[in-house]
Amino acid sequence: MSGETEGAVIESVSAPGARAWTRREVVAAGFVALLPPIWGCSSDPTGPSAEGWSPFMTVTWRPPTLAAVIGETPLGLADERDGLLYVPASYDPAVAIPLFVALHGAGGRADNWTGFFDACDARGMALLAIDARQVTWDRIQGSFGPDVEFLDRAMGHTFDRVNVDSRRIVLGGFSDGASYALSLGPANGNLFSRIIAFSPGFARPPEGRVGRPRIFVSHGTLDSILPVENAREVIVPVFRDEGYEVEYVEFEGGHEVPPEIGSRALDWFLS
Repeated sequence: MSGETEGAVIESVSAPGARAWTRREVVAAGFVALLPPIWGCSSDPTGPSAEGWSPFMTVTWRPPTLAAVIGETPLGLADERDGLLYVPASYDPAVAIPLFVALHGAGGRADNWTGFFDACDARGMALLAIDARQVTWDRIQGSFGPDVEFLDRAMGHTFDRVNVDSRRIVLGGFSDGASYALSLGPANGNLFSRIIAFSPGFARPPEGRVGRPRIFVSHGTLDSILPVENAREVIVPVFRDEGYEVEYVEFEGGHEVPPEIGSRALDWFLS
Protein backbone atom coordinates (compact mmCIF):
# COMPACT_ATOMS: atom_id res chain seq x y z
CA MET A 1 0.00 0.00 0.00
CA SER A 2 1.12 3.54 -0.59
CA GLY A 3 1.49 5.93 2.34
CA GLU A 4 -1.56 7.86 1.18
CA THR A 5 -3.69 4.74 1.03
CA GLU A 6 -2.43 3.52 4.37
CA GLY A 7 -3.39 6.79 6.01
CA ALA A 8 -6.96 6.32 4.82
CA VAL A 9 -6.92 2.74 6.04
CA ILE A 10 -5.91 3.63 9.54
CA GLU A 11 -8.12 6.67 10.12
CA SER A 12 -11.31 4.61 10.07
CA VAL A 13 -9.95 2.31 12.78
CA SER A 14 -8.21 4.93 14.88
CA ALA A 15 -11.24 7.22 14.92
CA PRO A 16 -10.39 8.51 18.44
CA GLY A 17 -7.29 10.14 17.01
CA ALA A 18 -9.06 11.51 13.95
CA ARG A 19 -12.15 13.10 15.47
CA ALA A 20 -13.70 14.05 18.78
CA TRP A 21 -15.05 11.15 20.79
CA THR A 22 -18.74 10.96 21.59
CA ARG A 23 -19.73 11.00 25.25
CA ARG A 24 -20.71 7.33 25.06
CA GLU A 25 -17.29 6.38 23.68
CA VAL A 26 -15.47 8.33 26.37
CA VAL A 27 -17.56 6.76 29.14
CA ALA A 28 -17.10 3.27 27.74
CA ALA A 29 -13.35 3.67 27.25
CA GLY A 30 -12.99 5.33 30.63
CA PHE A 31 -14.65 2.34 32.26
CA VAL A 32 -12.15 0.01 30.65
CA ALA A 33 -9.20 2.23 31.50
CA LEU A 34 -10.11 1.98 35.19
CA LEU A 35 -9.95 -1.81 35.14
CA PRO A 36 -6.61 -3.31 36.17
CA PRO A 37 -4.89 -5.51 33.62
CA ILE A 38 -6.17 -9.00 34.43
CA TRP A 39 -4.89 -12.42 33.45
CA GLY A 40 -7.39 -15.25 33.69
CA CYS A 41 -9.22 -13.89 36.73
CA SER A 42 -12.95 -13.45 36.38
CA SER A 43 -16.36 -14.66 37.48
CA ASP A 44 -16.08 -17.58 35.04
CA PRO A 45 -12.59 -19.04 35.59
CA THR A 46 -13.45 -22.46 34.17
CA GLY A 47 -15.17 -21.27 31.01
CA PRO A 48 -18.95 -20.75 30.81
CA SER A 49 -20.50 -17.77 32.58
CA ALA A 50 -23.32 -18.00 35.08
CA GLU A 51 -25.73 -17.62 32.16
CA GLY A 52 -24.20 -20.62 30.38
CA TRP A 53 -22.21 -18.74 27.74
CA SER A 54 -18.92 -20.35 26.77
CA PRO A 55 -15.74 -18.76 25.39
CA PHE A 56 -15.10 -21.85 23.27
CA MET A 57 -16.40 -21.39 19.75
CA THR A 58 -18.12 -24.25 17.96
CA VAL A 59 -17.69 -23.18 14.33
CA THR A 60 -15.36 -25.30 12.23
CA TRP A 61 -13.80 -24.70 8.86
CA ARG A 62 -15.68 -26.08 5.89
CA PRO A 63 -15.44 -25.68 2.11
CA PRO A 64 -17.81 -23.05 0.69
CA THR A 65 -21.08 -24.12 -0.85
CA LEU A 66 -22.27 -20.66 -1.91
CA ALA A 67 -20.79 -18.15 -4.33
CA ALA A 68 -18.87 -15.28 -2.79
CA VAL A 69 -19.74 -11.68 -3.68
CA ILE A 70 -16.68 -9.59 -4.49
CA GLY A 71 -16.41 -6.46 -2.38
CA GLU A 72 -18.41 -5.51 0.72
CA THR A 73 -21.66 -7.20 1.70
CA PRO A 74 -23.67 -7.03 4.93
CA LEU A 75 -23.89 -10.28 6.85
CA GLY A 76 -27.67 -10.08 7.20
CA LEU A 77 -27.59 -11.95 10.50
CA ALA A 78 -29.20 -9.22 12.63
CA ASP A 79 -31.57 -6.31 12.07
CA GLU A 80 -29.76 -3.76 14.21
CA ARG A 81 -26.15 -4.64 15.01
CA ASP A 82 -24.85 -6.83 12.22
CA GLY A 83 -21.50 -6.87 10.44
CA LEU A 84 -19.86 -7.05 7.05
CA LEU A 85 -17.79 -9.34 4.88
CA TYR A 86 -15.24 -8.05 2.38
CA VAL A 87 -13.87 -10.28 -0.40
CA PRO A 88 -10.90 -8.95 -2.39
CA ALA A 89 -11.18 -8.29 -6.12
CA SER A 90 -8.54 -10.91 -6.85
CA TYR A 91 -10.50 -13.72 -5.19
CA ASP A 92 -10.42 -17.04 -7.01
CA PRO A 93 -12.76 -19.68 -5.48
CA ALA A 94 -10.18 -22.35 -6.29
CA VAL A 95 -7.56 -20.69 -4.07
CA ALA A 96 -7.83 -20.51 -0.27
CA ILE A 97 -7.18 -17.03 1.10
CA PRO A 98 -6.32 -15.58 4.56
CA LEU A 99 -9.08 -14.13 6.76
CA PHE A 100 -8.83 -11.15 9.10
CA VAL A 101 -11.60 -11.14 11.73
CA ALA A 102 -11.81 -7.56 13.02
CA LEU A 103 -13.30 -6.23 16.27
CA HIS A 104 -14.09 -2.54 16.77
CA GLY A 105 -13.41 -0.33 19.78
CA ALA A 106 -15.91 0.93 22.38
CA GLY A 107 -18.88 2.64 20.75
CA GLY A 108 -17.75 1.50 17.33
CA ARG A 109 -19.26 -0.58 14.54
CA ALA A 110 -18.06 -3.05 11.95
CA ASP A 111 -17.80 -0.32 9.32
CA ASN A 112 -14.94 1.26 11.29
CA TRP A 113 -12.81 -1.25 9.37
CA THR A 114 -13.86 -0.31 5.84
CA GLY A 115 -10.62 1.60 5.42
CA PHE A 116 -8.82 -1.75 5.46
CA PHE A 117 -10.41 -2.82 2.18
CA ASP A 118 -7.49 -1.55 0.09
CA ALA A 119 -5.10 -3.46 2.34
CA CYS A 120 -7.13 -6.62 1.81
CA ASP A 121 -7.06 -6.16 -1.96
CA ALA A 122 -3.31 -5.57 -1.89
CA ARG A 123 -2.72 -8.72 0.14
CA GLY A 124 -5.43 -10.96 -1.31
CA MET A 125 -7.18 -11.48 2.02
CA ALA A 126 -10.79 -11.38 3.18
CA LEU A 127 -12.06 -9.32 6.09
CA LEU A 128 -14.93 -10.16 8.45
CA ALA A 129 -16.02 -7.43 10.87
CA ILE A 130 -18.94 -7.74 13.28
CA ASP A 131 -20.79 -5.41 15.61
CA ALA A 132 -20.74 -6.15 19.33
CA ARG A 133 -24.20 -6.93 20.67
CA GLN A 134 -23.96 -3.87 22.94
CA VAL A 135 -21.81 -0.73 23.00
CA THR A 136 -18.74 -2.91 23.63
CA TRP A 137 -17.84 -6.60 23.89
CA ASP A 138 -19.31 -8.82 26.56
CA ARG A 139 -16.02 -9.85 28.20
CA ILE A 140 -15.08 -6.20 28.66
CA GLN A 141 -18.04 -5.89 31.00
CA GLY A 142 -17.57 -9.20 32.80
CA SER A 143 -18.34 -12.67 31.48
CA PHE A 144 -18.34 -14.01 27.95
CA GLY A 145 -21.79 -13.80 26.41
CA PRO A 146 -23.74 -13.49 23.16
CA ASP A 147 -20.86 -11.89 21.24
CA VAL A 148 -19.21 -15.31 21.11
CA GLU A 149 -22.33 -16.92 19.64
CA PHE A 150 -22.72 -14.14 17.06
CA LEU A 151 -19.08 -14.44 16.01
CA ASP A 152 -19.63 -18.19 15.63
CA ARG A 153 -22.52 -17.51 13.25
CA ALA A 154 -20.61 -14.84 11.34
CA MET A 155 -17.65 -17.12 10.76
CA GLY A 156 -19.93 -19.93 9.61
CA HIS A 157 -21.53 -17.46 7.19
CA THR A 158 -18.04 -16.62 5.89
CA PHE A 159 -16.91 -20.22 5.51
CA ASP A 160 -20.06 -20.98 3.52
CA ARG A 161 -19.11 -18.32 0.96
CA VAL A 162 -15.35 -17.92 0.92
CA ASN A 163 -12.57 -20.45 0.45
CA VAL A 164 -10.65 -19.54 3.61
CA ASP A 165 -7.18 -20.83 4.37
CA SER A 166 -7.84 -22.55 7.71
CA ARG A 167 -4.17 -22.11 8.70
CA ARG A 168 -4.28 -18.32 8.25
CA ILE A 169 -7.13 -16.86 10.27
CA VAL A 170 -6.31 -13.95 12.58
CA LEU A 171 -8.51 -12.42 15.28
CA GLY A 172 -7.70 -8.74 15.64
CA GLY A 173 -9.07 -5.62 17.23
CA PHE A 174 -8.51 -2.05 18.33
CA SER A 175 -8.86 -0.80 21.92
CA ASP A 176 -11.75 -2.75 23.52
CA GLY A 177 -11.70 -4.98 20.45
CA ALA A 178 -8.02 -5.68 21.10
CA SER A 179 -8.72 -6.61 24.71
CA TYR A 180 -11.49 -8.91 23.51
CA ALA A 181 -9.22 -10.54 20.92
CA LEU A 182 -6.62 -11.23 23.63
CA SER A 183 -9.33 -12.74 25.82
CA LEU A 184 -11.27 -14.83 23.29
CA GLY A 185 -8.43 -15.77 20.94
CA PRO A 186 -6.39 -17.93 23.37
CA ALA A 187 -9.48 -20.04 24.07
CA ASN A 188 -9.78 -20.78 20.36
CA GLY A 189 -6.26 -21.36 19.13
CA ASN A 190 -7.57 -24.23 17.04
CA LEU A 191 -9.43 -21.63 14.95
CA PHE A 192 -7.22 -18.53 15.13
CA SER A 193 -3.56 -19.07 14.30
CA ARG A 194 -2.71 -15.48 15.26
CA ILE A 195 -4.04 -12.53 17.29
CA ILE A 196 -3.53 -8.83 16.58
CA ALA A 197 -4.13 -6.34 19.40
CA PHE A 198 -3.92 -2.62 18.60
CA SER A 199 -3.79 -0.65 21.89
CA PRO A 200 -5.38 -3.17 24.28
CA GLY A 201 -6.38 -2.39 27.86
CA PHE A 202 -6.14 -5.87 29.35
CA ALA A 203 -6.43 -9.59 28.65
CA ARG A 204 -8.87 -11.96 30.37
CA PRO A 205 -8.53 -15.37 28.71
CA PRO A 206 -10.30 -18.26 30.43
CA GLU A 207 -8.70 -21.43 31.68
CA GLY A 208 -8.64 -24.39 29.35
CA ARG A 209 -7.07 -22.51 26.45
CA VAL A 210 -6.52 -24.26 23.14
CA GLY A 211 -3.23 -24.05 21.27
CA ARG A 212 -0.74 -21.19 21.33
CA PRO A 213 -1.67 -18.60 18.66
CA ARG A 214 1.10 -16.12 17.93
CA ILE A 215 0.35 -12.58 19.13
CA PHE A 216 1.06 -9.08 17.84
CA VAL A 217 0.57 -6.15 20.24
CA SER A 218 1.09 -2.46 19.47
CA HIS A 219 0.65 0.53 21.76
CA GLY A 220 1.31 4.27 21.70
CA THR A 221 3.58 5.66 24.39
CA LEU A 222 1.36 8.76 24.67
CA ASP A 223 -1.95 6.87 24.93
CA SER A 224 -4.18 8.74 27.40
CA ILE A 225 -7.13 6.34 27.03
CA LEU A 226 -5.53 2.97 27.77
CA PRO A 227 -2.03 3.43 29.26
CA VAL A 228 0.90 1.81 27.50
CA GLU A 229 2.06 0.35 30.82
CA ASN A 230 -0.86 -2.11 30.68
CA ALA A 231 0.62 -3.68 27.58
CA ARG A 232 4.31 -3.24 28.37
CA GLU A 233 4.33 -4.33 32.00
CA VAL A 234 1.46 -6.83 32.27
CA ILE A 235 -0.14 -8.09 29.06
CA VAL A 236 2.97 -8.87 27.02
CA PRO A 237 5.15 -10.28 29.85
CA VAL A 238 2.42 -12.59 31.12
CA PHE A 239 1.61 -13.96 27.67
CA ARG A 240 5.32 -14.59 27.13
CA ASP A 241 5.61 -16.28 30.52
CA GLU A 242 2.73 -18.53 29.49
CA GLY A 243 4.69 -19.65 26.44
CA TYR A 244 3.13 -17.47 23.75
CA GLU A 245 5.28 -15.94 21.02
CA VAL A 246 4.58 -12.19 21.16
CA GLU A 247 5.65 -9.44 18.75
CA TYR A 248 5.44 -6.18 20.72
CA VAL A 249 5.76 -2.76 19.09
CA GLU A 250 5.62 0.64 20.78
CA PHE A 251 5.32 3.86 18.83
CA GLU A 252 5.30 7.55 19.70
CA GLY A 253 1.61 8.39 19.51
CA GLY A 254 -1.74 8.16 21.21
CA HIS A 255 -4.74 5.85 21.09
CA GLU A 256 -4.43 5.04 17.42
CA VAL A 257 -3.03 2.74 14.76
CA PRO A 258 -0.42 4.60 12.70
CA PRO A 259 -0.12 3.53 9.04
CA GLU A 260 3.23 1.83 9.53
CA ILE A 261 1.90 -0.16 12.49
CA GLY A 262 -1.15 -1.35 10.59
CA SER A 263 1.03 -2.45 7.68
CA ARG A 264 3.50 -4.17 9.98
CA ALA A 265 0.74 -6.11 11.71
CA LEU A 266 -0.82 -7.34 8.47
CA ASP A 267 2.55 -8.32 7.02
CA TRP A 268 3.39 -10.13 10.29
CA PHE A 269 0.11 -12.05 9.99
CA LEU A 270 0.89 -13.15 6.46
CA SER A 271 4.58 -13.94 7.12
